[in-house]
Amino acid sequence: MRPLLLPLPGNEALAADLASRLGAESGILTVHRFPDGESHVRLESPVAGRPVVLVCALDRPDDRLLPLVFAAATARELGATAVGLVCPYLGYMRQDARFQSGEAVTSAIFARLLDPWIDWLITVDPHLHRRRSLAEIYAVPATVLHAAPAIADWIRAAVPAPLLVGPDEESGQWVSAVAAAAEAPCLVLEKTRHGDRSVEVSVPAVERWRDRTPVLVDDIVSTARTMIETVGHLRRAGLAAPVCVGVHAVFAGHAWRDLQAAGAGRIVTCNTIAHPSNAIDLAPLLADAVRARLPVPATGRS
Repeated sequence: MRPLLLPLPGNEALAADLASRLGAESGILTVHRFPDGESHVRLESPVAGRPVVLVCALDRPDDRLLPLVFAAATARELGATAVGLVCPYLGYMRQDARFQSGEAVTSAIFARLLDPWIDWLITVDPHLHRRRSLAEIYAVPATVLHAAPAIADWIRAAVPAPLLVGPDEESGQWVSAVAAAAEAPCLVLEKTRHGDRSVEVSVPAVERWRDRTPVLVDDIVSTARTMIETVGHLRRAGLAAPVCVGVHAVFAGHAWRDLQAAGAGRIVTCNTIAHPSNAIDLAPLLADAVRARLPVPATGRS
């Protein structure tokens, strides 16, 4: 039987695109919240005897994990031959060590909560700052995809004379990979974080780059404070309004609006999290990875 793709709420467009590329069926899964906050989950499409692929970005994971687990467990109970998860953004990856006594290492705990209900996992650029691979915390087979080539393609096509700028040391891996693929120079700035919403960024002399368009590249844009601070420094240095590129459009609170107001020339993200800033499509990359996980190769447009 054809594979069935079931999107959790907010992931319908990506799931439909993947289903079309794979020659799979795009199914329906509904989630209803009771007045007391509990979740009611229903698989509207039959799953017995077929592989099921759940599609769910795990930004705001406290609200999304339980419906996802309920959906995966129900698919198993109703006879799905396998349950895979396409999770373009994988939450709870930052707390990967115990920095202070008594802290929960939530990345590992979160993995143990999700592991029992899925057979495989596909994600994009998880935050592996202190981990070498997802295999250190996830027991299921995991495919990690990288957005850098797609971002580089977009920059080459859309940005004249780009100068890649990494807002902090952690973004250095993104900047170097994207810059190499885009055949553009790059700078990596230094960041000092004073709190969740207080960041100081130091910018080297950039006067010699005045004829180029700065492109800030980061993996996760959450509060956007780092990018906002960097945009201000670059504008004060006399550079053009920077293009801000992020892999994952978390945009907590008013972050997107604040970044726009800071003077960014354009804000662009990949479609790992549905957001109006999405301009870089990773569906072809995800579809290839899903196809490799399906028990019988699916056919469809590529």
